[in-house]
Amino acid sequence: MSVFTEASFAWEPVTPRGVAAFARASFERLFVVQAVVALLATASLVWVLSDGIFPVIDAAVRQLPEQAEIRGGRLEWGADSPQFLAEGNLIAVSVDLEHGGTLRSPADFQFEFGKTTVCVFSLFGEAEWDYPAGGRIFINQRDARPAWGAWSPDLLALAAIGTFLGLLLVWAALATVYCLPVWLICFFCNRDLNFRASWRLAGAALMPGALLVSAALVLYELGVFDLVRFCFVLAMHFVTGWIYLFISPMFLNRAQPAAKKNPFQPQNL
Repeated sequence: MSVFTEASFAWEPVTPRGVAAFARASFERLFVVQAVVALLATASLVWVLSDGIFPVIDAAVRQLPEQAEIRGGRLEWGADSPQFLAEGNLIAVSVDLEHGGTLRSPADFQFEFGKTTVCVFSLFGEAEWDYPAGGRIFINQRDARPAWGAWSPDLLALAAIGTFLGLLLVWAALATVYCLPVWLICFFCNRDLNFRASWRLAGAALMPGALLVSAALVLYELGVFDLVRFCFVLAMHFVTGWIYLFISPMFLNRAQPAAKKNPFQPQNL
């Protein structure tokens, strides 16, 4: 037996012992727990979008002028410049046709629309993109407000569905990659585990990192975490998965040695 007692029932993916228990569980149980964790992660992301980002976009749309459009790669702006359209803790939206640098927001990401480009200012630096050269994009009150009102619920739903399904697919793919290292660890540490069980353990080892990021998203939206702390936790969630991959097999029973037969013992005919 290993130094640690092997769990007999898989129900929590938080501790290394709980992760190791999924090696003995069925695929259905692993899928159900992964779906619950994916739902928690999806809920945290949707909350950040609906509470911290979408309201700022909605306020910015309401501040658009009656006449404004992007035509031929240039912004035709029928209102004052520079000005803030909306500002929140996470994002801010402003218009400065000359990108003069007079408007700077403490928000983590500031989107500034200029005459020919849109700039994004953040902790990571500055990025700039040109407007589409062809066609016309109407960004006035009459066109933008109904379009945003119609599309924002669909965008939120797409973000939720994409996050949920994406997590499940990524976990399945990563478990396929990680199952061989898990099997090798168990082989050299004399733990009783086959390839299928290694795949389930690898899939379970990815869930603690997802829970960590979900909690960090909530704290980020509440203002407890700033962008630097959130990025640190985001990077650490990869390391968390690797740590669980190496530690969890130690909570499995050791492989039992095969019984040795006595060659001098008479065999029953």
